[in-house]
Amino acid sequence: MRVTITELRKDLFRIADQALAGEPVEFTYKGVVFKMAPDTRSSKLARLTGQKVVAPGAGIENASRRLLKEMEAEWEKDWSG
Repeated sequence: MRVTITELRKDLFRIADQALAGEPVEFTYKGVVFKMAPDTRSSKLARLTGQKVVAPGAGIENASRRLLKEMEAEWEKDWSG
């Protein structure tokens, strides 16, 4: 992204956020091109945000208990026959 110094001044925080996200940002002033980049780059994993659980109440423990009950019921059917 290349902007003029006036556009940079007007949208400084939005443009700085884009540079922080890894997008190359350049601005021109008196015919000279300047590049803006963060001193340290954050990893892509650090920028991930957590997502809500799709099925509230569903957890590994509940699913494990249900699966064990189903398996035991099937075993009992097989053993009784």
